[in-house]
Amino acid sequence: MSPPGARDTSRSILHADMDAFYASVEQRDRPELRGRPVMVGGSGPRGVVSAASYEAREFGVHSAMPGFEARRRCPHGVFLRGDMAKYSRESKRVFAIFRRFTPAVEGLSLDEAFLDLTGTERLLGPAREVGERLRRTVREECDLPISVGIAPVKMVAKIASADAKPDGLREVSPGELRAFLDPLPVGRIWGVGPVARERLEALGFRRVGDLARAEPARLRECLGDWGVSLGALARGEDLREVSSFREAVGMSEENTFGCDVSEREVLEAAAITHAEAVARRLRRSGRRARTVVLKLKLAHRVREGPRGHPLLTRRTTLHHPTDDGEVLARAARALLAAERLAQPVRLLGVGVTNLEDADGVAQLDLFPTAAPRRDRLNRALDAIAERFGADAVVRGARGAARRAALTTQIKTGDD
Repeated sequence: MSPPGARDTSRSILHADMDAFYASVEQRDRPELRGRPVMVGGSGPRGVVSAASYEAREFGVHSAMPGFEARRRCPHGVFLRGDMAKYSRESKRVFAIFRRFTPAVEGLSLDEAFLDLTGTERLLGPAREVGERLRRTVREECDLPISVGIAPVKMVAKIASADAKPDGLREVSPGELRAFLDPLPVGRIWGVGPVARERLEALGFRRVGDLARAEPARLRECLGDWGVSLGALARGEDLREVSSFREAVGMSEENTFGCDVSEREVLEAAAITHAEAVARRLRRSGRRARTVVLKLKLAHRVREGPRGHPLLTRRTTLHHPTDDGEVLARAARALLAAERLAQPVRLLGVGVTNLEDADGVAQLDLFPTAAPRRDRLNRALDAIAERFGADAVVRGARGAARRAALTTQIKTGDD
């Protein structure tokens, strides 16, 4: 038996990551774009690039880059707004392929997932052959490139897939873990962002190997329990399992406005739009929510960096759980009305938490006869949205809530 905390080198974890997913879908569907720098997203003054083709990356463009900077670096590139419904459909096709190889699939986003191949070698063959077959199947059936990393632990498999890009495969065997990890900069460790990287480097931990060789007592003294955990990850001791099911604890929709907004009517319209979208996802997933959350990011920056704008979060708990967009919108608008905004709003979001299964939940109301009618109306609206799109029928006062960037997030109950 392995000692507590030791890495389990008998595992075989595959990390599959689509290459420039949204841009690759567009280049596949529009042959005239192949070989050209394509950027999805980035439209509008606050647009953010959601995906950049590898031709665009040669000019220094990357995902999450502001659109104006991408245009400066690559003025002759092709900018596309993007089509989330199409990307979501393609994601489902790809994930269906993943599940042919193993039922243990943990989706991290629309374009990447972990697959646990542990114990499948007698049935499927060596992990590297499985990875090559998976890549070939995605290419043949979806005509899309995908990169694969294989390792005994999740973190290393994810790093290996990044190293394999574009359209490649990298396997790290149990005996190669330390040789693979030690030379890497500490920023490659899962969960170490720019701020944490600077802190680690200031303490003398510039490479993963520096952390791996450090005594746990020193790491605890300098960084607390987090430092001890980092040291374990640096040694390849990542005991996290591939989790094929993670129950949603909340759902939300948000957008960054093209221009800062002060008008209450515009803010209310956005709140209604998001409340309806969240309600639709609740109904599709068979859930109802008790708590409504309003998120507001204010316009005036108070510090540098991505978190430089003040963020307000307000919430209210309903008397009864609901999946009705009108009820959610009413609660969100009440939270908005109670907020005395001293400056314009940059971002608005509506979310829900405290989710419950809809089956067996009695939706009590002051007027009980209204609930069945509301439910029938919502189901009819869902059917229309399913066939003709979410904007085919909208409630009065609802307005457009365009996002600054598309998301790769897997949204429970989404299309």
